[in-house]
Amino acid sequence: MDNASIKKLEADLWESADLLRAGSKLTSNQYCMPVLGLLFLRYAYSRYKMVEEEILKDRPVRNGRKMPVEASDFTAKSALFLPEMAQFDYLVNLPENVASLGLLNVSGQTMGSLGEVVNNAMELVEQQSDQLTGVLPKSYTDFSDELLGELLRIFNNNALDEVGGDVIGRIYEYFLNKFAKNIASDDGVFFTPKSLVKMIVNILEPKSGVLLDPACGSGGMFVQTGDFVNETGLQANKSMTFYGQEKVEYNAQLCLMNMAVHGLTGVIKSGDEANSFYHDAHHLEGKCNYVMANPPFNVDKVKAETAANAGRLPFGVPKENKNKEIGNANYLWISYFYAYLNETGRAGFVMASSATDSQGSDKDIREKLVKTGHVDVMVSVGNNFFYTKSLPCSLWFFDKGKDEELKDKVLFVDARNYYTVVDRTLNEWNEWQLKNLNAIVWLYRGEKDKYTALLEEYRKILGQAIPFEEALHLLKEELKNLQKRAKLEVEEADRKDKKRIRTEYDEMIAAKNDEITVAREAVWLYEKFGEGEYRDTLGLCKVASLTEIEEKGWSLTPGAYVGVALVEDDDVDFEERMAEIHRELLLLQAESNDLMDTISKNMKEMGL
Repeated sequence: MDNASIKKLEADLWESADLLRAGSKLTSNQYCMPVLGLLFLRYAYSRYKMVEEEILKDRPVRNGRKMPVEASDFTAKSALFLPEMAQFDYLVNLPENVASLGLLNVSGQTMGSLGEVVNNAMELVEQQSDQLTGVLPKSYTDFSDELLGELLRIFNNNALDEVGGDVIGRIYEYFLNKFAKNIASDDGVFFTPKSLVKMIVNILEPKSGVLLDPACGSGGMFVQTGDFVNETGLQANKSMTFYGQEKVEYNAQLCLMNMAVHGLTGVIKSGDEANSFYHDAHHLEGKCNYVMANPPFNVDKVKAETAANAGRLPFGVPKENKNKEIGNANYLWISYFYAYLNETGRAGFVMASSATDSQGSDKDIREKLVKTGHVDVMVSVGNNFFYTKSLPCSLWFFDKGKDEELKDKVLFVDARNYYTVVDRTLNEWNEWQLKNLNAIVWLYRGEKDKYTALLEEYRKILGQAIPFEEALHLLKEELKNLQKRAKLEVEEADRKDKKRIRTEYDEMIAAKNDEITVAREAVWLYEKFGEGEYRDTLGLCKVASLTEIEEKGWSLTPGAYVGVALVEDDDVDFEERMAEIHRELLLLQAESNDLMDTISKNMKEMGL
């Protein structure tokens, strides 16, 4: 789902939340969950329809009719079966007077309101999935039928028919940000952006075995792993076992909903027993093939003695303060991720940038960690990758099954200047940037065949016969001609045709820009690594030995190793960028004027 669709969806969700707020006396936490429950049901329905279509393709025919689909067909495809009364279409098309239908719920009682029918739909879904038992919201009788009917119509939104990615997680973040800022900032908890999750999954390349996320939030790591494994032709549910710990029960419910809608099963522990500082809730020390996480950064006030007793600290306990507390828990998390791995396990996690060269007992732990030879890859990420925070971070990767020749080496990648701007407050890696960063890791690991396959993918899209530079130049010329034609035709068109012609050209220009993006990324990669030779690249990547790391005081900061690249012409159209900056400036001026008006008004009201 593209960013524009998600933004539209978020706006619709906000509208629905406003309706709830106006029509009920519930707190934000009370009404957030029912709305996400409806979103879950709508998303589950779009996935149900997609899987149903797949099943019907190969369905045997009896007496001229295809055999009807059954729950077991969906189980075989790791998808959630929805009985008719739990299907979104059924709910959204119910007549206004639900009581007149005499519908019976799962307990055989007559239902007198739409709220009861939606509660019953949640019960029916829970019957299809053990891991959802007791998880879905069933408080829909708190709303009037009219309000609930309006909500169902809002969620009857085509944007939700695009299944894939961590949509519930993204919307969950949006809700937390809008309604419960105190929760969003509590303990440094915030949702992991999809491009960071994808990078972690792509570099770890999960295939089979046990995966643990000990700070699993809404389950994004599980969802992306499921997609990755399924794309390789394996069945995620059969080849992987998912375990999660999530202290906030509310988040754990969202995680279970999110996994179920993607057809994944897992064991998620929540509440106090899932506080990773004090509990190895699944007893998985030394047993995991993969560990992935985005733990809360810089947590303080962790009880040192309780944490020490809870174990999983192979490099010792970070220093405690005079209150017998650990003042920053980053190295507790880092130690846990290492301790959970089996003898060939891989870990990938997000961490505050400061942890790569923090001093004191952190440095002692880091030295011991580096000396194991199991630190594999370190990636610096720039600002604005999180939806609610602008802080930079790092991605850390461990590999206990590293090839012998890489044992005393670490790949450092400084990706702080490599990203796509989504809007003024959000950056991400696009699909090709993810592949390019992954390609550096393939070459470091000696997996040239994967790099070659990526070059082939680029050549297929851009034309086999010409070099990437040439393809980029031609595409830019085509774009200029397209823009000229668009301007001319729109100016010459009749008034009634202007909008249609502009829309058609906008679509063609967007498609051409997409091709230019592909060509630009192909050039970026080929300039650096040609047909597939790993090279240390100034300002981007370096393979450093343990000796070099020791010389730099056991720092794991990529910038300390890769150096600074020469400033290149970044290929930005100067006039276009100046126009963008001008528009941004006008917007900021308008915001500033509004703010000054509000301040003046407030001061007048206060009699100042």
